[in-house]
Formats: sequence, C-alpha cells, structure tokens
Amino acid sequence: MRAIWKGSIAFGLVNVPVKVYTATEEVIDSVPDGDATDVDRAVAAAKAAFPAWSALPVAERRAHLARALELFQQRADDVAAAIATDIGAPLKFATRVQTGFPMLMFQTYLEILDEVGERYFTGEEVGTSLVVREPIGVVGAITPWNYPLHQIVLKVVPAIAAGDTVVLKPTEIAPLAAYALTEVFHDSGLPAGVFNLVSGTGHCWR
Repeated sequence: MRAIWKGSIAFGLVNVPVKVYTATEEVIDSVPDGDATDVDRAVAAAKAAFPAWSALPVAERRAHLARALELFQQRADDVAAAIATDIGAPLKFATRVQTGFPMLMFQTYLEILDEVGERYFTGEEVGTSLVVREPIGVVGAITPWNYPLHQIVLKVVPAIAAGDTVVLKPTEIAPLAAYALTEVFHDSGLPAGVFNLVSGTGHCWR
C-alpha cells in the first residue's frame, strides 16, 4: 500500500507487526517514520491545493467524494482483510464493523451534503443574522489505533466535503487502513494535495 503523491524523505521505517499471531509478531509491512520535513511538505501541498479545492462548488466536491466511496465499496473485502491483520480482529468483525461503519458514515456525509447543498456555505439567515460557513484551510488530523478507519473517516471526509484540505497522521500501531484510504482517494482522482498522509511515530519536534 504505497499510493501516495510524494514519498517520504525520512530514512526511518516503522514495522507493522501481525497482531493476530501475537506469539510471533511477524512483520507484515513497514511504513515511513515521517519527520518534520515530511510534515512541512505535506502542509505545503495542502496549502497549495486549498484555494482551488475550496472554490469548487459543493456539487463538485461531492462528486469527487462519491467516486472515492464507490471505489471504497468495491475494495471493501481487501480493506477488511488488511484491518483484520493489522489490529488482530476477526475477519467478520473487521468486515461488518471496522469497514462497514466507515462506509456508512462516508455515505452519511454525502447525504448531508445533498440535504444542505450550497445554502449551507453561501449563507443562512438565523433571526436577524446571516450565518456564513467557510472552509478554514489546512486541517491536521491525528487518529488512534482503535477503529482506525472509522476514526479517520469521521475526521477526513467532512473536512474535505467542507472545502478544507487535510494532513493525516494515523496511528503507527495500525496504519494500514490509512494507506488503504489513501489509495482510494488517489485512484478515484481526488486532486493532489487535498488529502495528505504522514505516517510514523509522531516525533516531529525540532
């Protein structure tokens, strides 16, 4: 799982041990141990993508996300298998809960966009006031190991739908779900820089 727009320049790697067979802790994959330079590059890419992405009509942002969800659904079995191995969950549980719930929430956010449409972002009268909601810029998201894909979807999808761009730092304990979603975004044609992934342990102090 290596579908990222620009590779990490960090020298270190974080091994991902098998959690199903805890007696052996066999290494199933390695991900880059991102550093401060990787974070800076990801933020720069997100900043560069923000003006064009935030200027897109809501319908176009929704179309991008709908294509990503469709691809996610097509790959659900593969995603569930990766999560089952990554966190040591039974495959049935990984399929129904660890993968099924994120897909459900992804679809829910699209339905919210259908309901509120452009009016949510162009202005809404509340009493004598006009409430205007605008994209804020680059969102930094840090997610934990439990329900790894669900936690990512809850942070990333609404931010992207609102017109923001995202830099995600997933848990180093179970990072493969994040790479699966990155591949989905990449292969579905989401513009480069809208979503960015920096994996590793988070030791990015200077």
